Amino acid sequence: MDDEQVLASDGVTYVVQVGETVRRPARPFTATIQTYLEHLHDRGFHDAPIPLGYDEQGREVLSFVAGDVPQEPLPDYACTDDVLVPLGRLIRRLHNAAAEFTPPVDAVWAGIPGTPAGVVPLFDKPELIAHQDYCPGNVVFRDGLPAAFIDFDLSRPTTRVADLVNAMYWWTPFMHPSDRPPAMRDADVPARVRILADAYGMTAEQRALVVPTAVQRAANSLPAMRAAAEADAVFRSWWDGGLEGKLMRAQVWLATEAAHIDDALCD
Repeated sequence: MDDEQVLASDGVTYVVQVGETVRRPARPFTATIQTYLEHLHDRGFHDAPIPLGYDEQGREVLSFVAGDVPQEPLPDYACTDDVLVPLGRLIRRLHNAAAEFTPPVDAVWAGIPGTPAGVVPLFDKPELIAHQDYCPGNVVFRDGLPAAFIDFDLSRPTTRVADLVNAMYWWTPFMHPSDRPPAMRDADVPARVRILADAYGMTAEQRALVVPTAVQRAANSLPAMRAAAEADAVFRSWWDGGLEGKLMRAQVWLATEAAHIDDALCD
């Protein structure tokens, strides 16, 4: 076997590259996600890892997706408005490919640790299975633009709007200026949200749901991450490292900017 190159060892998972494949520990949801990835490729969405089963150590095996994954603090090239157009189109193609996916009856979905109180669902009924974790570490760039997604571990039943709001949180971003990457400190967030929504092709009905979904997501984040910190040492280290303050600042900032974002989306 080829030598193993460590790609991630952050306490959440341990990922290595072996030749043109990626190996990582199998978890309860692995079989479900592999089935989902197979469906995406069957429907023509090839900008995601190919599921390749398991190796002799019982690890999940995926194809390696070539490209550049931006590291934080994000480089300038990953923060431009130009990034948002291919990102929105990529998410739209993913959603279209996922629209007809029927999860297996024994599907298992991942979630963060803990049992939070006071979390309000973002929707009444899911529409599809989607990525739900568009943090920079899960977006592969080529030639300075988003080209593929990796790490589908948090994929689960959701709606198109809720999934897009996750992307908007990271990439427009829905954060207080002091918590953004330096190149995004002065970002025109409402304008960037509009660019992403236009690139995706959001309907008027979907646009009207963005702000209320984002506001509720921000409100849910505090109890959800607090409960995760109480249940898991890795989440505790993030919480103690300033995550609580970051989430509180984002919630206050979003409340003050909500009307501007809504105006930009629906104008």
